[in-house]
Amino acid sequence: MADQTNPLDDPSADPFAIAAEAASDIHRLTGVEHHDIAVTLGSGWSKAAELIGETVATIPATEVTGFSKPALEGHVGTLRSIVTPDGKHVLVIGARTHYYERHGVRRVVHSVRTAAAAGAKTMVLTNGAGGIKETWKAGTPVLISDHINLTADSPLEGATFVDLTDLYSRRLRDLARTIDPTLDEGVYCQFTGPHYETPAEVQMAKHLGGHIVGMSTALEAIAARQAGMEVLGFSLITNLAAGIQKTPLSHAEVIEAGREAEPVISGLLARVIGAL
Repeated sequence: MADQTNPLDDPSADPFAIAAEAASDIHRLTGVEHHDIAVTLGSGWSKAAELIGETVATIPATEVTGFSKPALEGHVGTLRSIVTPDGKHVLVIGARTHYYERHGVRRVVHSVRTAAAAGAKTMVLTNGAGGIKETWKAGTPVLISDHINLTADSPLEGATFVDLTDLYSRRLRDLARTIDPTLDEGVYCQFTGPHYETPAEVQMAKHLGGHIVGMSTALEAIAARQAGMEVLGFSLITNLAAGIQKTPLSHAEVIEAGREAEPVISGLLARVIGAL
C-alpha cells in the first residue's frame, strides 16, 4: 500500500517491479485479472468514466503500491475498473501525479507503468490545456499528434533508447476521426508548471512548432511507449494561451471551461474507447 514513504523515492528500487506490485494490488482489489485499455482522465474529461461501460470496482489510489496522495487537500484520487459492452476491461486512472508536485519522474509515470503491468496495450492520455491556434475556442477537443518535452527530464533511466517517431499513434488518431471527423490535431508542449506560461514562452512554443501548452502528458507518453503501449492523446482546449488570449489566465477559468465542455467531450471519449 502507498504511504508517506513511497517506494519509488528509493533510487535503488526498480520502478518496474513496483509497478508490477501495484498491478497485483489492482488485481486483488478489483478482482479483474487483466485490463486491455488504460485511460488517464485530465481536467474536463472525468465524466467519460460513467459512459464507457459498467463499473466493476472503484478503489482509492492510495490503496495501491507507489501511488501518491492527491496534491489538493480533500481530493481523493481513484482507480476504476470498467467493462465495456463488448467485454474489454478498462482501467480508468483518476489519480495523476504532476511533474510540478516535485515528487520525481518515477511517480509521474507510475500510473502508466502500472497500467502496462496490468496488461493494458493501449494508453489514452487526456488533459486540459491552453491553445495557441486562434481558431480554437474554449471547449474544443484536439488530438495530440506529437509533443515537445520542455521539462528537461525523462522517465527513461540509463542507456535506454526508445524510438518516439510515431509516439501518438496515427492509427488511433484516424480511428478517433471515424467517431468525429471534425477533430483537429496539434503538437503538445509540456512545461514544468505550476505557473502558467508567459506570453514570450507561448511564442517560443509556437516558433518551435507547438500548438498546445500544458503541464502533463509528455513524460507519461514516453513511459507508455517504453512499455510497448500504443498511445492516443487528447487535449481539451480550456483557454487560449497567454498572449494569444487577451484576458488574464486563471485556474477557475480552466475548471469552468472543462465543466461546460464535459458532457460533449466525455461522450466523444467514451465512443472512441468503445471503438478501440
